[in-house]
Amino acid sequence: MQLVIISGRSGSGKSIALQALEDLGYYAIDNFPAMLLGSLVEELPSGPSGQSSIAVSIDSRNLPHALERFPRLLEELRTRKIDCQVIYLTTDARILIERYSATRRRHPMTRGSDMTLGEAIDSEDATLSDIRNLADLIIDTSRLSVHDLRGRITDQVASHRPDQLTLTVESFGFKGGVPLDADIVFDARCLPNPYWDPRLRSATGRDPSIVAFLEQYPLVGEMLDDIIGWIERWLPAYRSSHRSYLTVAIGCTGGQHRSVYLAERLAHHLAQRQPDVRLRHRELGIHTPVSPSTQATPESPESKES
Repeated sequence: MQLVIISGRSGSGKSIALQALEDLGYYAIDNFPAMLLGSLVEELPSGPSGQSSIAVSIDSRNLPHALERFPRLLEELRTRKIDCQVIYLTTDARILIERYSATRRRHPMTRGSDMTLGEAIDSEDATLSDIRNLADLIIDTSRLSVHDLRGRITDQVASHRPDQLTLTVESFGFKGGVPLDADIVFDARCLPNPYWDPRLRSATGRDPSIVAFLEQYPLVGEMLDDIIGWIERWLPAYRSSHRSYLTVAIGCTGGQHRSVYLAERLAHHLAQRQPDVRLRHRELGIHTPVSPSTQATPESPESKES
């Protein structure tokens, strides 16, 4: 039996994630009482293949004591050998405020209280802290479209194998903030920056011109070797701790040149040794699995703004 529990901040896309799983054949229930998880698993019969696929959304509308008991309830489910994934969706508070202001919806935590919207968002985050701390996967939806979020749920959640760690390598720009779902972060801003060459400014770290620029500096190769060494040294420890997902993020100033180059090289190196590696370039809007048979090859130049 497979059970996916969707939780997270109000306005972060839980309904979209649940609908994506429902479209994939999951038995989906919104705003599910946490205390009834055990009963749900017992009552639902197995499907034709002997395994049911269930998805429920558990959020701050639950009774406080039910959320407090969530860690114990989850442990009981896993003791029963149920394949249970906890997916937590989060969004930058500033973006949530903009979304609520644009739609004029009331935040669930403001009903019956005199809290401001900002206070309600912070209060909800504290209320759901136990679930977030136990999450197998945290997805930052701040910059994801509806289509992107559905794709992430399909690729990372529905197709995930319980005995396998999914490793995501992500590039990003510090000027846009550190990804909220990053587990490990490396900073590449100390490396030579192609942005200051007007001829290279519109290219990306996937283009031959940027590859040639960066590879002329020994410092770049040294950083890549150090990152690879660190990941290979500690990846077995993460895997043995029963982690289902791990996101390694590499950032530079704009997320277009240095971090993209390093993420490409790291992802393709790890794909030769790790069965499920995914590559995401946040600022370029690229998210793709990496085949172990491919190498990081430069693309033809593309015209992109920094």
